[in-house]
Amino acid sequence: MGWVYLILAGLTEIGWPLGMKLAQTTGHKWQWLLFAVGFMIISGFLLWMAQKQIPMGTAYAVWTGIGAAGTFLVGVWMFGDATSLLRYMGILLIISGVVVLKLAH
Repeated sequence: MGWVYLILAGLTEIGWPLGMKLAQTTGHKWQWLLFAVGFMIISGFLLWMAQKQIPMGTAYAVWTGIGAAGTFLVGVWMFGDATSLLRYMGILLIISGVVVLKLAH
């Protein structure tokens, strides 16, 4: 169950940078900031739950990896953030690292 919590924590980690970006680009600044804070709380709680079964260093690396890769992809998809072969290779390296941490656990 720890890995389920950890994957959910990583996915909800994407919500807070998304909320911060939307707070800057829409007329609903405070609603999106509250959205971001809500996702911070949910993500942190799920990480805490995951760390009951998964070593702290592994959990943190996977959590940030999922969040970083997911946020990059959301930025490209929703906001037209810059892409290049090297940027995608960097994300692939992050995802590969997450997979290796899971396999080594």
